[in-house]
Amino acid sequence: MARLTARFRPRRPGAVRGPLRIELRKNDTVEVITGKDKGKRGRVLSVDARSGRVLVEGVQTIRRHTRANPARQIKGGIAERERPIAVSNVMLVCSECGPVRIAHRLDDTGGKVRRIRICRSCGAPLDKRG
Repeated sequence: MARLTARFRPRRPGAVRGPLRIELRKNDTVEVITGKDKGKRGRVLSVDARSGRVLVEGVQTIRRHTRANPARQIKGGIAERERPIAVSNVMLVCSECGPVRIAHRLDDTGGKVRRIRICRSCGAPLDKRG
């Protein structure tokens, strides 16, 4: 039996693939569509394409016990902060329709051709800047 080389060796389960193409951006409003925080809305604080996760304000909060460190000006106690949530568990919120899927359209206003995000159901632009 031929030995598998590194080139043809199957990927091990849980291995991180290359970065995903994520259509969400910082400061977008999203709604959680599954999980313990289902129905919550929040603002996207950061997007990590490599792990396929987003950090959403007020969603998936955890409690961290922190020891005081006066040298670094850190107060001790219990701090609440957000953990990243998978991109597949959130949907972008349209101002008119609610949670929607994202489509794209080419827009050539201002002399430059831009690919803008639009709402699939009503066709309204989802990008904040024009």
